[in-house]
Amino acid sequence: MVERADIEAKARQIEQTLVDTKESVQEKAVVVAIVVVVVIALTFLLGRRRGQRGSAIVEVYEVYKS
Repeated sequence: MVERADIEAKARQIEQTLVDTKESVQEKAVVVAIVVVVVIALTFLLGRRRGQRGSAIVEVYEVYKS
């Protein structure tokens, strides 16, 4: 026969498993978010550097015909 204590013990076990899983997922989500921000920042900075290095100065002269 299943007693109330057995059900409560199993419920506590399930609750603890859920809490552990939640904490694990949150830790992984934080790490993934940090990696994504770093990759975006590096891409932005490298793109700026490449854009500045490859930019040419263009001078426009107007020639008037008299």
